[in-house]
Amino acid sequence: MADQKIKISPLKKIWLALIAIGPGLFMIGYNIGTGSITTLASAGSRYGLSLLWVLVFACIITFVMLVAYQQFTLVTGETSMRGYRKYLPYGKFFALVIIVGMALGEFVGIAGIMGVVTNLIEEWTNLLFDGNGISPIISTAVIVTAAYILFWNGKYTIFEKFLITFVIIMGLSFILSLFIIVPDPSELVKGMIPGVPEGSGSFLLIASIAGTTSGAIVFVMRSIVVSEKGWTIHNLKQARVDAFWSAFFMLILSGTIMALAAGTLYKEGTPVENAIDMVKMLVPVAGRFAISIFVVGVIAAGISTIFPISLILPWLISDYTGTKRDIKSPMYRILGGVAFILAFVVPVFGGRPVWVLVFAGALQSVVLPIATIAIFILLNNKKLMGEHKAGLWLNIGLIVSIVFAFITTYFGVVSIAGEIRALL
Repeated sequence: MADQKIKISPLKKIWLALIAIGPGLFMIGYNIGTGSITTLASAGSRYGLSLLWVLVFACIITFVMLVAYQQFTLVTGETSMRGYRKYLPYGKFFALVIIVGMALGEFVGIAGIMGVVTNLIEEWTNLLFDGNGISPIISTAVIVTAAYILFWNGKYTIFEKFLITFVIIMGLSFILSLFIIVPDPSELVKGMIPGVPEGSGSFLLIASIAGTTSGAIVFVMRSIVVSEKGWTIHNLKQARVDAFWSAFFMLILSGTIMALAAGTLYKEGTPVENAIDMVKMLVPVAGRFAISIFVVGVIAAGISTIFPISLILPWLISDYTGTKRDIKSPMYRILGGVAFILAFVVPVFGGRPVWVLVFAGALQSVVLPIATIAIFILLNNKKLMGEHKAGLWLNIGLIVSIVFAFITTYFGVVSIAGEIRALL
C-alpha cells in the first residue's frame, strides 16, 4: 500500500502547475489592468493587428527585465531598493525617486482603475437589467471592503492564490470572448505584418502599448515577489522558466484583447477610447451573453490589479529600509487602507478615469530609465555578482531595454503634456 500512487485529477494538476509559477502570474496582476485593456482595445479598433509587433517586442523586453531583477535578488539576497542603496552611487536618491514615482502612480492609478471598473459594472448591469444598473459607489464599497478584509488577514501565499484565480478568470473570459465574438480568428493573421499606420495617433498608441506592457513597477516588484516566495540562488533556472511563462501569458492575453477589438470594431470602422465604449459598440455585434463574458474578464483584470497595487508603497518602504515585510503590521494596514480609500475618488467625485490612468502611466514611465540603467550596472558588478554576472545575451537585452526605456519615457512625457494642454 505504501507504493500505491495517489491519483490526481486533471484540474488539480493544472492548479498545481499554476501554483508552481505563482510569481509569474502575480506579475500579470500588475501588468494587465483596465489601462492596458483600454490601450489594446483602442489599438485593435483603429489599426487592426498592425501594431501587434509592438506588443511582442514589449513582452520580450519584459522577459529580459524580469530575468535581470530576479537574478540580482536570487544571487545577492538583496531586493531592488536595498541593492540601489548599498551598491550604486547616489543609490539612496535614485531609490527614493522610484519609491515616490511609484507611490504617486499607485495612488493615482488605483483611483482610475476603480473608476473604469465600477463604470463598466454600471453599464453592464444597465444592459442586463434594463437600466437598473449598480451604482459605482456601491460596487466600489463592495470591492474595496472585500479586498481590505483579505489584505488585513492575509499573507503572500494567500494573495498569490487569490490573484492566480482572477488571472485564470480573466484569461478564460478573453479567450472565450475571442472565439465567440470573432467567428474566424484565423483571418486576423493577415493583419500581423509589422508597420506603423499613418497619423500621429499611432505613435501615441505605440508608446502606450509599450508603457503599459513593460512598466518599471513590474520589474522592481519582481525582485520583492521572488524574495517573498522564498526563492534563492538555487532557483535561478526555475525563476527563468517562471519569467518566461509570465511574459508569454502577458503576450497571449494582451494579444487576445487587441484581436478581439480588431476582429469586430476595426471592420466596423468604430474606434474606441475606453472599455465602456467597447462594451456599448459590441452589444449589437455580439449580444449580451458574449459581452458578459468579456466584461467579467475586464472586471477580473481590474480587481487583480487593484490588490497588488495596494502593496506597492509598504513593500517598497520595507525594501528600502531593510525591515521585515509584515503585511499585518500597522504600517502595511494603514498604507493599504489609504490606497483603498483613494479608490473612491473617481466613483464619488467623478472625473475622467481614462485620463487618470494615462497620468499614472506617465508617472511610471519617468522612472523606467532609472530602473533599467540601475539593474544594468548592478548585474555587471563582478565583485557583487561573481560567476552570475550578466553575460553577453543578457547585456544585449539590457542595452536594448535601456534604449526602449528612454523612447517610452519621451512619448509618455509628450502624451501627458498634450493631455494637460487640452485641459487648459
